Order: sequence, then C-alpha cells, then structure tokens
Amino acid sequence: MECAVRADTRNAALMLRLHFHDCFVQGCDGSVLLDDTATMIGEKQAEQNVNSLKGFDLVDKIKEKLEAECPGTVSCADLLAIAARDAVVLVGGPYWDVPVGRLDSKKASLDLANSDIPTAQQGLLTLIAKFWEKGLDATDMVALVGSHTIGFARCENFRDRIYGDFEMTSKYNPSSEAYLSKLKEVCPRDGGDDNISAMDSHTSDVFDNAYFETLIKGEGLLNSDQAMWSSIAGYSTSDTVNKYWADPEAFFKQFSDSMVKMGNITNPAGGEVRKTCRFVNT
Repeated sequence: MECAVRADTRNAALMLRLHFHDCFVQGCDGSVLLDDTATMIGEKQAEQNVNSLKGFDLVDKIKEKLEAECPGTVSCADLLAIAARDAVVLVGGPYWDVPVGRLDSKKASLDLANSDIPTAQQGLLTLIAKFWEKGLDATDMVALVGSHTIGFARCENFRDRIYGDFEMTSKYNPSSEAYLSKLKEVCPRDGGDDNISAMDSHTSDVFDNAYFETLIKGEGLLNSDQAMWSSIAGYSTSDTVNKYWADPEAFFKQFSDSMVKMGNITNPAGGEVRKTCRFVNT
C-alpha cells in the first residue's frame, strides 16, 4: 500500500471505497472482488460499481504477496479491511486496530449491490435508513462519508448537483461561482460522464476534515453529501458536520470507531480463505 500510494495518492481512496462497497453487501466478505463466471454475475456489474470501482489489480498484487508468505491464511475480506486502514494512514488519516478473522464469501449478489449501496442521488432519510440497516447510525454515516475528503467522483454522479441547487446552497458567492464554473467545464450537461472532480476541493490528497467545510459553505459535490448539511431533515446530521469541522480529533476518533463498526458486519453464511480474490477456491 505504501508503494501504491506513493505512486498515486488516489489509490488510497480506491482501496477505502472497495472495503466500504464490500461491507454493504452481505457483510465484509470479499464478495465485491469476485469476477463474473458462467453461473454468476458478480457485484462489479452493479450500478454503483461498474464504471467507478477500481483497485482490483492492486488487491491482486497484495494477495499474491500474502499467499507467498503465508498461504491460505489471510482472507481477501481481511486484506481489504487492513489495506483500507493503511491507505487512510498513508495520506494523513488516523490509525485504528483492525479486528481480523473474516471469511470470504463463495458467492456475490448483484441484486443486493444494486439495492444496498448508497447512491449520490438518494435523499438523506433514505441514506440514514440504509446505514441503519447495516447497524450504523447517523453519526457513523457522517463520519464514514467524511472519507470523501480523499478521492474523486464521476461527472455522472454530480451533474444533477451542479446544474441543480448548487448555486442556492452556496449562496451565490463569487468564490463558489468560480468553483462552479470549473465544475461545469469538467462536467457538461451532455457527455463526459467519466470525467472526474475531487470531492474535497481543498485538500483532495490528504485525509483531513476540510471536506466538512465544503458542506458548510454549501459546496458539497454530491447531492447526498450536501444533504447532510442543507436538507430540511438534516437536523440529525448538520450538528455533527459542524462538530467535525470544528474538531478534527473528534472526526478522526469517530471515523476510526465507525470503520471498526462497519468492518465487523459479517456474512452469517460463513465462507473460506480464497487463494485468489477473483474466484472461489476449487
């Protein structure tokens, strides 16, 4: 992970996102890493994954080294959990102890990936409900979404936002107008779906609390993020956003706790320790 992040800091966000998308489908069981087979369409084809989830080659490299050192010992699900933690630390974020012992699922679920993973266009109450279904409360949600302090979003996921209520939430101030103009250059009304922009316009390569300032200024890139501050239902989250912008230590502490909590979502069906992360053992 250190070599990968030194080569490209975006690799930190890619690994963190893989872990998140894994845990929200069947629990943290490595199911997101399974390739399609003749008898199974995997989660990589889900709407929230198909054009944006990356980092699979890096997972392959890590797993290859693990199998060479201690074969059949470290599951792909544990690999994701530890790599996500290391990724955060390598770009300036907090350290936390990662509980291990997860098993890898022998199957994936395209249907659950499509239904359970939060999307950029969903309202705040829907998002809170999705986290609640996984045993995570609104405080966990705000902290975990704070991971958007690193990483990028595709134009397809923020087009509605910048051509929608962005001006209103940012109160039409000159600096926000300049930022919005840049976003519209990156993401035209038609085409350019795969063009990207940083979700934290201040310090996109550093894991810090600057992302929460963008929400307070009304400049959140995604509808789902800005809703935590601007939504009329945001009374349950806006205070938390304020707290994490005012107190980076509180954000780091809650983020660490919430990552452990999310990482403890298990697949009750059990599983195995895969030899390769893309396929079940034969």
